[in-house]
Amino acid sequence: MRASVGDHIVIKSRRVGQADRDCEVLEVHGADGQPPYLVRWGDSGHETLLFPGSDATVRRSEHAER
Repeated sequence: MRASVGDHIVIKSRRVGQADRDCEVLEVHGADGQPPYLVRWGDSGHETLLFPGSDATVRRSEHAER
């Protein structure tokens, strides 16, 4: 997975009826856009370091740093 500052990472829900989670990439700590990422969660505003799993996808931002 590769992401840039400003991109959003979407984590698919594992349960029926539970919403997907979305977070904004604030900092990229890995080489060449690789994890880990400092992110801010859209549902709580909490900031945390994220190592995304296989259930995560990147939604590119038009304004992301490349």
